[in-house]
Amino acid sequence: MILCIGPTPATQRVLVFPQLTLDAVNRAAQTLEGVAGKSINVAKVLRRLGQPVVATGFAGGDRGAHLLAVLEEQGIEREFVPVAAPTRQCTTVIDQAAETITELVEESRPVPAAAYEALKSIVRRRAAGCRAVVMSGTLTPGGPTDFYRWCIEAAKDAKALSILDAQGAPLVEAICAQPGLVKPNRTELAATVGKPLPDKAAVISAMRELHERGARRVVVTAGKETTLAFDGQKVWHIAAPAVAAVNPIGSGDAFTAALTWRLLQGDDLGEACRWATAAGAANALTLLAGEIDPAEVNRLAGAVVVGTL
Repeated sequence: MILCIGPTPATQRVLVFPQLTLDAVNRAAQTLEGVAGKSINVAKVLRRLGQPVVATGFAGGDRGAHLLAVLEEQGIEREFVPVAAPTRQCTTVIDQAAETITELVEESRPVPAAAYEALKSIVRRRAAGCRAVVMSGTLTPGGPTDFYRWCIEAAKDAKALSILDAQGAPLVEAICAQPGLVKPNRTELAATVGKPLPDKAAVISAMRELHERGARRVVVTAGKETTLAFDGQKVWHIAAPAVAAVNPIGSGDAFTAALTWRLLQGDDLGEACRWATAAGAANALTLLAGEIDPAEVNRLAGAVVVGTL
């Protein structure tokens, strides 16, 4: 079992327009409804890859109820803390003529401290039966910045692999707990080390710094650009295949999901990143985040270029 933790899930709407005109009435040619948020996307991809998964976080209001219902429909085990604050909704706007994808993100709302204590209770109990604990996304406003650090400690107690995709103070705090892997993008990495990273050498130096500060493995993504990975000994560079992207939102989460899957299969970090990159590319071929086709992951994995520096 893999535990996916994310305090700020969302319902998701995707609107597709042949051409979008600002400051005018626009009628969508296609509308899709789903559920998302980083940890939810990770859980959905892991489930589609055939992995047993349980998702947890906060759920509130009608949207929260809808979130839980959709997870049940998709065969994803879930245990969420009910809160008064309604689950947020995010909207993706696709302009086919301009080939632009705009994400409109509703911020999550604060929850009481008792809700985090309830979530910790779930994490502690569920982690005991899991092989990996994946933590993704932002905390609720005013949430405890040491929450992910606490989750990593719980994963260590359970002898589970811990993987963190976060940024800012929660990432800085969590590194001290020696997570099994952290996955910032280049902008997040620069913010964490407090200096610009103008080239590949600077990125690798910053990855080594995070390793020295506690992160056992570091993977740094950069959208369509080359991904870099460091396990304390080797540095890998991973180039994604070119795809005709439909909607890249959630591709980083698909990457995290497949990376977890392959590390649990015993792959080294470079090979795990091959499959992670393929999953990220496969996600970009779908309108809804996390709704990947496993056959596409298998096809694209062979086109990923992995090398060492």
